[in-house]
Amino acid sequence: MLDTDDFLSDSAALFGDTVPLDDEKIRYGPLVLSVAPKASCAYGTNEPDQMTIQANTLLADHLFSPSLLLAELIERGTIDLSDKRMVELGAGCALPSLIASTLSAPPSLAVITDYPDDTIMSNLSANVARNQPHFNTACTVHARGYEWGQDVSSLLDIASAHAPVDRGFDVVIMSDLLHFDGSHDVLLSSLLALLRRAPAARAYVAAGKYTATRVCEHFVQEAGRAGIVLEERAVEPVWRGRMEVRGGGLDKEQLGVRKGMSRWWVGRWVDS
Repeated sequence: MLDTDDFLSDSAALFGDTVPLDDEKIRYGPLVLSVAPKASCAYGTNEPDQMTIQANTLLADHLFSPSLLLAELIERGTIDLSDKRMVELGAGCALPSLIASTLSAPPSLAVITDYPDDTIMSNLSANVARNQPHFNTACTVHARGYEWGQDVSSLLDIASAHAPVDRGFDVVIMSDLLHFDGSHDVLLSSLLALLRRAPAARAYVAAGKYTATRVCEHFVQEAGRAGIVLEERAVEPVWRGRMEVRGGGLDKEQLGVRKGMSRWWVGRWVDS
């Protein structure tokens, strides 16, 4: 399994990939987004605060290029979420889900999840609340704590309450989750349990090129054995988004560079 510090070191050294927000916020179209706080010392001590350590370990204090790639694909309609029930795993600041909720043809339901840690969920909930005025009223948005591999009943209950036809999601979004190869089994079990068993159901998976090819291939192969085919799509290293993006030194050229640092796959049930 990859070490968190090694991953961040490799990412920064090879690609300068993380968006350096610090105390800034990133603005994508109407959205104003923050990431979970970086580790700081507990009050009156020289020891790191344990709550922010958890967020840092899970990389919730960074915005990585794959989220920008997916957001651009969603904004342009290359990933069509219109009237779909979608769930995002390990969402961080939830850029892909939240940009989808603002579109003129949004998903009907967006369930945004991340690890059930107070610091991580506080930031995620704040992003949802701050941007709620910009959501299309045709889209219902929920933020929920969820640990991969655990019981998905509470998430499926939201989907079935929204549309009682069945209990699955039409779309599962996974942005930059493949680098921890030791978690592939639990991540895959959640994907299998959440994705609706239907020909039109899709998983959209993105990873940074800093994630080793063998690690990505391992997840693709394991998904195939479990019944989900992941087909890689090409990435054009040119930013095509129409909405203005500001913060973290991002301009159109930088956005194109970061987009080109990413890979993405479209998943479907093998028998569909």
